[in-house]
Amino acid sequence: MAEREHLRITGVHAISALGRGADALLAGVLAGAPAFTPVRRFDTIGRRVTVAATVPEVGTLADELTDAVDRACRAAGLDRTHRAGAALFLATHGGPHSLPARPAGGGDTAPEVPALAGHLARRCGLGGRTRTYTTACVSASTAVADAATLIGRGDLDRVVVAAGYLVEPDQYALFDAGRALAADGAVRPFSAGRKGLLLGDAVVAVVLESARAAAVRGAPTVATVAGWGRAGDAYHPCQPHPEGHGLARAAEAALRRAGLPAAAVGYVNANATGTPYSDASEAAALGRVFGAAAGRIPVSSTKSVHGHALEASGLLELVVTVLTLGHGKLPVNAGWLGPDDSCPLDVITDAPRPAPTPHALTLNAAFGGANTALLVSAP
Repeated sequence: MAEREHLRITGVHAISALGRGADALLAGVLAGAPAFTPVRRFDTIGRRVTVAATVPEVGTLADELTDAVDRACRAAGLDRTHRAGAALFLATHGGPHSLPARPAGGGDTAPEVPALAGHLARRCGLGGRTRTYTTACVSASTAVADAATLIGRGDLDRVVVAAGYLVEPDQYALFDAGRALAADGAVRPFSAGRKGLLLGDAVVAVVLESARAAAVRGAPTVATVAGWGRAGDAYHPCQPHPEGHGLARAAEAALRRAGLPAAAVGYVNANATGTPYSDASEAAALGRVFGAAAGRIPVSSTKSVHGHALEASGLLELVVTVLTLGHGKLPVNAGWLGPDDSCPLDVITDAPRPAPTPHALTLNAAFGGANTALLVSAP
C-alpha cells in the first residue's frame, strides 16, 4: 500500500487567542477579525510594538500542552490501551517558559527541555517513543512529516504531534529589536503596505494514525495527510531565496508523494508573515509550482488573524486548514490594503469562499532556509 493511503488525522485540539477548542478556532478564522490586543503578560514599556494575539487566562505551557494532548486523544477516542502504544512528537521553543512550574512547597525541580516530551507523555498515558523538535517555525510541520513517514512505512501505528508557544518577553524583545514586528499593529500578508509580523499564542495537538489502526478502532477521520515535503534554501541565515526555490521544492515533493497534480489543489494556507521580502518570495514559489494558474488558486495566511506562533505555527495552521476544508469554507486574509505587484495571487480578502476541491496545501518556512509543505484532503 502506498504511503499516501496510510495517514489519517483522527483527533485535534487547539488553543489560540481566538479561543479554546476546534470550534472556536474555526469560528475565529472564518470571522476574520484579528485577535491582536495590548500585551498584559509582561512589560512592553520601551518597545516599538506593544500588541500580540494572546490568550487572556492561560496556565504554564506544560499544563496547557498536557490538556491539549489529552483533549485531542479523547476527540480521537483513544482509550488507555491505545494511548499506551502512541508516540509523542513535541514541537516547542524551549527555555524556562516552556517548563512545568515547580511543585508547590519545593521538591524536585522541573525537567530540562529535552525531557519535556517524556514528562507530557507520562502525564497523558502515552507509552511510545518521544521526540522534541526545536527547529524554529518549521518545528511542528517537520514533526508531522516525520510522523507521516514513520507511519507510512509501518514503523508506527499512531503518533500524537503536539506543539506550543506562549508569547513571552525574550522572543518578543528579539523580534521587536529586529524591527520585524508590524509597527501599525496589523498583519497584512501579501498586501501593499505590509509592515511585518505579530506574535500569537498557540497550543495544539493532533492524533495521526495509519488507516488500518484507525479502521480497527472505527475512528472518525477528520482529514487525510496525503503528502508532505521538506527542502532547504541554503541562501541566507534569515531570508528565503527571492525566487522561492526551497518552498517550491517542498510543495512539489508534497504533490508527488500525494500522487496529485498541482491542478488538484484548491487552497493554499500560506506561510506569509506580512513581511515584504518573505511574502514576495512565497508568491514566487507558488508561481513556480502552479505556473499560470498561481493567480487563480485561493490563498490566505491566517497569521493575519491568530498571529505567528513560531514553533507551533505549522500545527495550528494545519488544524485551521483541515477544519476549514471540512467545513467547506476558506478563511480570509485579514489586514488587506490592496494588491502588491510582487504578490500576483488570488488572495481571499472580503469573505470566506466555498472550497472548490477537497485538497489544500499548508506551507511553512523558517530562518536558516528551512521549508515544509503538507498536503491535506478532506475526508
